[in-house]
Amino acid sequence: MGAFGLGGSSLRWVSWAGLIAAELLLAAGVAAGSDAAAYLAAALLALFGFALVGAILRGRAGAPCACFGARSTISWTAVGRNFALAAAFALVPVLPTSTLTTDQWLGLGLGVALLACAGLLAAVLSLAREVGMLRLRMGPESALEIPEEGPQLGHRVEPARLFDATGREELLLAAFTSDGCHVCRTVEPALAQLATDPILSVRVFEEVADAAVWRELSVPGSPFAVAFDPDGTVLAKGSFNTLAQLESVLATAERRRAGAPHGAVTAGG
Repeated sequence: MGAFGLGGSSLRWVSWAGLIAAELLLAAGVAAGSDAAAYLAAALLALFGFALVGAILRGRAGAPCACFGARSTISWTAVGRNFALAAAFALVPVLPTSTLTTDQWLGLGLGVALLACAGLLAAVLSLAREVGMLRLRMGPESALEIPEEGPQLGHRVEPARLFDATGREELLLAAFTSDGCHVCRTVEPALAQLATDPILSVRVFEEVADAAVWRELSVPGSPFAVAFDPDGTVLAKGSFNTLAQLESVLATAERRRAGAPHGAVTAGG
């Protein structure tokens, strides 16, 4: 009972005893052929299933529950078991000793479908919550910057050789891609979007067509990005897979450009 949030020893003992009494009475009623007892047993087991879902959503998965033996724990397996038992008890009243009629088969199918919908709803709600919690726990995506890969921070190139800059740009961005790279194709819209920024000059260097630039800047693979100061000084770099990661390269470059004297950038940022 404690795993389900019931506080106080007295309340737990009363709840425990009450559940045992209710289950014994319902079992006796079902054994005696009572349709009402069967439906009540189905409702009680469905209630147990939703209680387990609630406990999982509160982060109590894995806690002991003794639902089906001393070793039982709160889990999705336990949820499925309770809903399956609820369905079984709900079907008991419509199971005659002879062949089922058409109406009985329809009722049987409807009951199974409703219970399946209830289980699916619980699973979808749980999945939505887990995805939301995962997104909250994940920090902002950042490109993977490894000091030994790519050009050294502070390395300077002649910007006119690589970019068609107008002089109004605050940053220059070189993106390195490969024709056979699937991820590179997925980030093409992101590069096109960044290229519309008037204070940013973007150029894409393909592995084969621009092999000389790849070798000069020691590019480790694709997709890879290098951000330069307008004078050609390397400010930031890193492997990226998404627009957010690509923007993190630019954000790092802007921070380093603002925090370091012109032309002086250290590896520590």
